[in-house]
Formats: sequence, structure tokens, C-alpha cells
Amino acid sequence: MKVAFHTLGCKLNYAETSTYEREFRKRGCEVVPWCSPQADLIVVNTCSVTEHSNQKARGVIRRAHRAAPLARIVVTGCYAQLRPEEIRQLEGVSFVFGAGAKSALVDTVLGTPAVNAGTDIMPAYSSGERTRSFLKVQDGCNNYCAYCTVPFARGESRNVPICEVVKQAREIAAAGIKEIVLTGVNTGDFGRSTGESFLDLLKELDKIEGIERYRISSIEPNLISKEIIDWIASGTKIQPHFHIPLQTGSDELLRKMGRKYDTAFFADKIAYIRSAMEAPGKPKVFFGIDTMVGLPSETEEMFLQTYDFIKSIAPAFIHIFPYSRRPGTRADKMDGQVPERIKTERVAILEALCEELNRRFVEENKGQPCKVLFESRDRDGMMSGYSENYIRIVRPYDKSKVGKIVDEII
Repeated sequence: MKVAFHTLGCKLNYAETSTYEREFRKRGCEVVPWCSPQADLIVVNTCSVTEHSNQKARGVIRRAHRAAPLARIVVTGCYAQLRPEEIRQLEGVSFVFGAGAKSALVDTVLGTPAVNAGTDIMPAYSSGERTRSFLKVQDGCNNYCAYCTVPFARGESRNVPICEVVKQAREIAAAGIKEIVLTGVNTGDFGRSTGESFLDLLKELDKIEGIERYRISSIEPNLISKEIIDWIASGTKIQPHFHIPLQTGSDELLRKMGRKYDTAFFADKIAYIRSAMEAPGKPKVFFGIDTMVGLPSETEEMFLQTYDFIKSIAPAFIHIFPYSRRPGTRADKMDGQVPERIKTERVAILEALCEELNRRFVEENKGQPCKVLFESRDRDGMMSGYSENYIRIVRPYDKSKVGKIVDEII
């Protein structure tokens, strides 16, 4: 059987798709390129973070059917969980797997006994890159923020047991990969379903030989405790690179959306991380933050509060999203919906701020020694990699440096 794959959305989806791919190979299937007319089976892993994501998923499914009309199409991911009947109406779709059925996908499609049926969470990690792997440690969320469909799409918070995460990390190390990015929907909530803690997980992963660097893909500000920060700063493999969702710099909107902190708390957490981890001769901490513009009732004054707050905490990067109404969420029914035109204008303003802040961050690190993990791509005789604090370093291509951590100067 020839199987093709297409992934939409987050790194968690990429980790899951890679896991499906490895499992199909184990069962004797051949993996063929996406949209290959020779495919017997096409697996589409979908996203549903916005209505545009749903439209994109439908477009991908239709394109897959046109490319291989006889192939059976398998759809999984968040869109499959939220709108299964809508997907079943699309031509060529044979299987739809929601959040609770992912673990049984390969067995069900191949008609073999579903050994993983009923598994509460599907362990997963990405493969195919020589430098880094995305390792899923947690799934789901219990926060039910007013704007978000994630708890409906991925279920409640649960995690892979530490022993299983360690086993998978060792598999990654055995493949020669040096860096692992820990992924989850609400990564810092790790341990809710097993009685373990995120700090326990980090300490066990830090012991694994062969893995030299870890990054935390996203962690809520109220879940990255001072105990975790102090341990990371004590000299560990966890890199000075954090992705921390903010969403808005308006305290009124934070309360309205059900977030579990205010701007003062957020600013204090950023300041504490910097004080614990930054020192002369050491890399400055890279902060990426998520920000959403155009939340219901966001006034011009509230947007300016967000702008000023972000400027004051000076992250290295801003992930900017225009708010998208999602049926079934509290925010969808709120008054004061912001026109799309205004959202677009506000996105552009924050994008300009992001460019300014990122340029300043790189300049502040100029001349600092760093360690770079170089990737394998050869682009016009050049190669690139990332420093500990996620600054992209470009150098002339040197095959001997691929997949290795090399001393450089920013």
C-alpha cells in the first residue's frame, strides 16, 4: 500500500503525522509524496484554530481527491473532531478520526486489531530532520478561554507518562538528533493525568545522553514556576528560549477572556526569568509571545495598552493572530465584535513592532559567543542554524558541521 501525508497547523500535528508515517512503514507500507497519483491512501492531519483553517483543510482534501481519485482519504486532527459530518460529505473521504480515536488510526485503516484502542493520549514525535525533533508530552486543555476551541477539539488536559516520554527521547537520541522541542497544547500542565510534574519531566530528560539541547515550545505564564526557572538557570540542557502566550495587554480583556493572570504578573515573570538566566557573557533570553488582536470589545485604547505593554517587556518576537469567531465559544456570542478591517490594521501595527523588537534583540546579542546547531540545507552555498537563544546564524556550507553544535560568534 502506498500512503501519502499532509499536515496543517501546529508542531503537535507534525509530531503526530510523523508517528503515523513511522507506523505505516513498520506495517510494510510505502510512503509516497503528497498528491502523488499513485497513492492508495492519503492521511490529512487538520487544524481548526480559525475558520480559514477549516477552509484550507477542505481545499487540501479536495486537491488530494483530484490528484488520486481512487485513493481513500483519512482525515484527522482538530477539524475532524469539531466538524466530522462536514468532512464526511467531501468526496473521497473514507475515514474521519477525532481526538479520541487517533491512537487507533493505523490499525483501523489497515483492518488490523486496534491494540491502541482506548489509549487516552497518543505518544508522538517528529522524525525526518537531522537536527531536531518535536516531542509531544501533553495534549488537551482545561482552561476553556472564551475565544478558544482547543478543549473541544483536543479534549481535556492529559499527558504522556514520564517513562514513555523518556523512552521516546532515547529513540530520538539513537537517531543522532541533538535537539528536542517539547510540545503540547498546554505543556506546563504536564502531570495532570499521571500525578507527575513538568519539573520532574525536565529533570529526567536532562539526564538522557545524546540529546544536548531542549526547548519548551509553549508554556502559560502561570505554569512556569520560579522553581522551574531556578532549576533551568542552574546549568541544564534547557535553552534560554521561551514561548509564552500573552494574548492581550489589556487587563480588562484578560479577565473577560478567562486568562489566569494580569499584565503585572506577566511582566514580573518575564523579569524574573531574565534576572535568573541572563548575565554578562551569556546569551540574552529569547521570548516569543502570542498576541491576539480584535478580541470582542477591544477598543483603540485597549489595543494601545497591548502595544505599549509589549514594547515595555520587549520580547524578541511576537506571534500575531487576528481574533477569529469560533462557534460554540463564549466570545462568539459577545457584543462588540471588531470589524475585520480594524483587525488587519492592528496586525500590521504589531508586525512593525515585531520587526523593530527582533532587530533590537539581534543587535543586543552581536559579538556574543554562542553555540549553533547547523541544519543540513544547502542554499546557494550557505547553511544556517540557531543559537541557544534562537538567533539564526548563516555561514558558508560545510558538510562536516551538519547536525553538530559548533562554537560561533553572533
